[in-house]
Amino acid sequence: MPLIAHSELPSFQRLKKQGEVILSKDRAEHQIIRELHIGLLNMMPDAALEATERQFFRLVGHSNQIAQFYMHPFSLSNIKRGAKATTHLKKHYKTFDEIKSQGLDALIISGANVSQPSLELEPFYEQLREVVNWSYENVTSTLCSCLATHAVLEFKYSQKRQPVGKKHWGIFPHQVIDRDHPLISGVSTRFDIPHSRFNEISESQFDKAELKVLAKSSIGVHLAVSPDLFRIVFFQGHPEYDTISLLKEYKREIALYLEDKELGYPPMPSNYFSIQNEAILNEYRANLDAGTTSIKDFPESLITTTLDNTWHDSANAIINNWIGCVYQVTHERVGKPFMSGINPDDPLSLKK
Repeated sequence: MPLIAHSELPSFQRLKKQGEVILSKDRAEHQIIRELHIGLLNMMPDAALEATERQFFRLVGHSNQIAQFYMHPFSLSNIKRGAKATTHLKKHYKTFDEIKSQGLDALIISGANVSQPSLELEPFYEQLREVVNWSYENVTSTLCSCLATHAVLEFKYSQKRQPVGKKHWGIFPHQVIDRDHPLISGVSTRFDIPHSRFNEISESQFDKAELKVLAKSSIGVHLAVSPDLFRIVFFQGHPEYDTISLLKEYKREIALYLEDKELGYPPMPSNYFSIQNEAILNEYRANLDAGTTSIKDFPESLITTTLDNTWHDSANAIINNWIGCVYQVTHERVGKPFMSGINPDDPLSLKK
């Protein structure tokens, strides 16, 4: 079923122009189909705020065919915003108090950029802790992406992330570890996922926290679940990324390097560019070093149309499974996490 355009949020119209099926609220109200209300706690910086909306909205909209999806974006007041983003948030986002008042069936928490040496010093840390603690008691399932996963592992499971010594970024093949979990149903036993991070929660840390690892790669765990096997889902990668997300990030890293040469020229993301594209980008770097070109000449348009997306299908399948599981156990009244007879400590009846 499609997403419902129940507000004037510009992402709805932009997605519609991109070919996504977006249903008007009036038309939706004439369909006798179950609603699911899904929150998106968007902690991304201003430049990525609306792109992150579209990425997660698209994943949800491509998923389960059994419900109408009402998306409810909100952010945290302690995250500093510029004028444009502040206007966007005031016009289209809810406050956390409004989210608590209306209730949710499911919640997605995005990643975030950090500037402090440790997560507990980040201005959003305590507010994020409040949201997660509330969601665990009031929402059927919460899906955490990248930085959100690291923060929850720290304040809920006492596992602090560790630096990996370099930036893990690119497209990496992953192997399914538990083929019987419903979140993996129909997913290829090996699948690709983008990563972009300097830190990690190691597999041994997931084990110490008694979390169940479902998929991992040579650079670590991507997918895991809380001890109840469903109420918190952890992503360490970025399955929501668009085909061009890493290209745009690479361009931003080059721009930062040009502002501060001590950062060093950024390495290309792994397993992402073709040999031809790498040659184009190496030539561009040589011209930068020679002073004959600038960031304005970055060959983005030349490369964009040649990039492959090898993770979209698996990302859709996992989100589809997640929403399907939420649908099976959530209460018909929004704000109550489970229907009658569901054990909160084993909501999917997976424990033996």
